[in-house]
Amino acid sequence: MKTFEQLYAELLARFEERPPGSGSVRLLDAGVHAIGKKLIEEAGETWIAAEYESDEQVALEVSQLLYYIQLLLVARGVPLEKVYEKL
Repeated sequence: MKTFEQLYAELLARFEERPPGSGSVRLLDAGVHAIGKKLIEEAGETWIAAEYESDEQVALEVSQLLYYIQLLLVARGVPLEKVYEKL
């Protein structure tokens, strides 16, 4: 299990180290538009899971949504601290 901050640090490291075959790197290279499309898709799946599926499925969908949110932040160079300032 990893924390929200650990996931962000992992994504930043992938962005900087660019390991071959990384799906995160592929999406970062595709840009904000491609990441945004995935984010919208996951938001919809999260909503559907919340309406009709198990708590386990809701947790899975939320975890994927958070991944794409963080990937978008990394792509834009927005640190978590900036987000925390707005909470």
